[in-house]
Amino acid sequence: MSLRIQMDIRQLQYLAALAREKHFTRAASACNVTQPTLSGRIRQLEQELGVPIVERGQRYVGLTAEGERVLKWALHILDAWSSLHQEIEQFKQGRTQLAGRLALGVIPSALPMAAQLTSTIQRQYPEVDIAVMSQTSIEILRSLEEYTIDAGVTYLDNESIEGFISAPLYTERYCLFVHDESPMAKRTSVTWAEAAQLPLCLLTPNMQNRRIIDNAFRAANTKPVPRLETDSVIHLYANVRHTGLAAIMPDYFFELLGPMPNIRPIPLREPDVAHEVGLIALDRDPLPPLITAILDVIASMNATSGKPLAP
Repeated sequence: MSLRIQMDIRQLQYLAALAREKHFTRAASACNVTQPTLSGRIRQLEQELGVPIVERGQRYVGLTAEGERVLKWALHILDAWSSLHQEIEQFKQGRTQLAGRLALGVIPSALPMAAQLTSTIQRQYPEVDIAVMSQTSIEILRSLEEYTIDAGVTYLDNESIEGFISAPLYTERYCLFVHDESPMAKRTSVTWAEAAQLPLCLLTPNMQNRRIIDNAFRAANTKPVPRLETDSVIHLYANVRHTGLAAIMPDYFFELLGPMPNIRPIPLREPDVAHEVGLIALDRDPLPPLITAILDVIASMNATSGKPLAP
């Protein structure tokens, strides 16, 4: 006997909304339907597939093991459906009329540079809306696999990005940022071993930027004891300015964020550390039009400058 399944896109959209909102009423509101309508369509999907999808209770508890598998396929199908609509609209309106919503996950240290990329995308494709989320490199990989973001800006050479396409944006190098009253303020460079002896504020250990910094300290045969840890680059800046702590951040921050009163960036040496940062997206065929557009923008920017995006 053949299996006859009548599921439609709306059922999958409702399931994705429920998994995202973790609440029936909020999911229904996000889908602009009543809660009974959303619940009924998901129950219908369960009947058509012949498996329980949602753990039953007085309120939303979670998805069953079967439901988690259904959700993965639902997200994959919804992503392909969205890409199909974008491509059809391009055929109708012309390539430059690309429209839609682009969700980008960006590692915190790359947020200032990502602004250059997103502003260029919006100039070339004014009908594209962009949402930028600050995420760790691990969160970016997970979000891409779950289709909750379209692309990520992350390190290309410090963790495995197998199964993803990539395009380089810039090379990240590091400076010690100190208050201008610091004894180090007049130095032209500082070694990592010297930096380890200072009262430091650093990003939290779950950040890949922090892991890079820790590796540099290990290469210099030293280990700092940070006085403060945070997941916010702006908070690092604030602590350098107001508490006198020193911080280690990418060298381009000082220029892109504008001169900051009483703060001096000093290049770090011994070892010299550099890592490539770029855009990654799921490697698939065909590529969604939005991803193709971003790759074209990056290629154009790099061709104009003769090298990956510069601060």
